[in-house]
Amino acid sequence: QVQLVESGGGLVQAGGSLRLSCAASGIIFRLYTMGWYHQAPGKQRELVALINPGGSTNYDASVKGRFTISRDNAKSTVYLQMNSLKPEDTAVYYCNAHLGRVTNYWGQGTQVTVSS
Repeated sequence: QVQLVESGGGLVQAGGSLRLSCAASGIIFRLYTMGWYHQAPGKQRELVALINPGGSTNYDASVKGRFTISRDNAKSTVYLQMNSLKPEDTAVYYCNAHLGRVTNYWGQGTQVTVSS
């Protein structure tokens, strides 16, 4: 059974930092591209950052220079370090694991709220 369990969300003031974690089980973690997505109320889920098995990363323009995605294959965990947070970063953040075109898993989400 595949599980992606996010943690680390919460309430923070603008300019603050949070670190999200996503612990994976039931998959060969090192083979998967891992990603973080967010979904604000009334909006579609959007990509925040990706990291592939080789460690290459990709970021949405809105978070580039503020957020850092990383992975620890020994712990089957992906992280999202979020600095200089803005109120517009407020959303539910979801962890994603995908392999090829068919295999795709989601976590349950963790709420991030940034107050102004």
